[in-house]
Amino acid sequence: MRPARALEALNFFLADVQAGIGPFIGVILLSRGWGADAIGTVMTLAGLAAMAATPLAGALVDAVRAKRALIVVATAVTALASLAMMFVHSYPAVAASQVLAAVSGAVLAPAAAGVTLGIVRRRGFDRQFGRNQMANHAGNVAGAALAGWLGWHVGFDAVFALVGVFTVLAIVSTLAIPGHAIDHACARGLEPDGLAPGTDAAHPHALDAAPASRVGGLRTLAGNRPLVLLGASLALFHLGNAAMLPLYGMGVVVTQRSNASAFTAQTIVIAQCVMIAAAWLAPRLIRAHGYWRVLLFSYLVLPVRGLVAAAWMSEAGVWPVQVLDGIGAGLQSVVVPALVVRLLHGSGRVNAGQGAVATAQGIGAALSPVLGGVLAQHFGYPAAFVVLGAVSTGSLALWLGHARSLSSVCGKPADLSATSS
Repeated sequence: MRPARALEALNFFLADVQAGIGPFIGVILLSRGWGADAIGTVMTLAGLAAMAATPLAGALVDAVRAKRALIVVATAVTALASLAMMFVHSYPAVAASQVLAAVSGAVLAPAAAGVTLGIVRRRGFDRQFGRNQMANHAGNVAGAALAGWLGWHVGFDAVFALVGVFTVLAIVSTLAIPGHAIDHACARGLEPDGLAPGTDAAHPHALDAAPASRVGGLRTLAGNRPLVLLGASLALFHLGNAAMLPLYGMGVVVTQRSNASAFTAQTIVIAQCVMIAAAWLAPRLIRAHGYWRVLLFSYLVLPVRGLVAAAWMSEAGVWPVQVLDGIGAGLQSVVVPALVVRLLHGSGRVNAGQGAVATAQGIGAALSPVLGGVLAQHFGYPAAFVVLGAVSTGSLALWLGHARSLSSVCGKPADLSATSS
């Protein structure tokens, strides 16, 4: 199997491992008699754990050469922690299992991005990462559709079994990537500007001897103003975004008496199908309009989504709500990692930067469930959606307010024009 195809297979199967039972945890715990506020605090604890672990995970990916082994171990631990939910019911045990799944899962995104960069180099990254994300979203669709169908006929135990199957296939796909295909210097962003993809195919480790002085310290991240602005705007976006899907599923299940497993799967499938198209389109939009405009468009979607969710909370309303989610999240799944690669090129800290940006996203995502859960518990689900959508407008204000300083570094990737198709 070609390394690029193995990468796409890995991302396909990794989707269900990374998601685990996350989209279903709200309705699972709701069926056990938990309240929305208690569910929100468990999800917040997991998000905070992921937030704390992600910068270290990115730095670890930059430092180690055994990236495939790192993915295998993180995949197995993440799956086992998710499967533990079958056997634990108390608040401390449930929280511990979700925290462990979040910490181990934090390694997977920067590791997959680092391996991709090490194989296709900087000039091929945007296009290949777009393909990776198409495969990842397709894996989410397949996993959610299977989980919904099996959950309807068998029960929630089928959701856990599916995680186990996808875990084995993800590990097999990881081992199908040839170790010699990964250039570990390129994987951390030390590829010279003039180096074309494939230049070092015969000597995959030729760049590993790059001068240590070229590897920036962690202060390189804090001193990169566009990177800081990117992280801050994403934190505000996810403060409004992260809680919407689980809250919408819980709200419709409670008010419409829908089947929990089938409806939750439906919400995921709709969004992920749209994300496949958005991930395919993202590299083309980046080349045509630049990173800044593509991110701006993704930020514009969320306030509209919040208003639609508040006004149309029914099984039919899931279509516009989740289509909007798919557009915003699908674009960001490609443009954010690609922009980090651009901003940190030559620093040797690309994967640490991926982790730092993911941490900023995690701050918003960790606080979102508890904010949304408290609002839903005391003021109702429609009010929660309106407030969450309003909070996310902060990302728009920040991105527009610094448009002039960001335009030069977040514009069109002219260096990709020669290799685009």
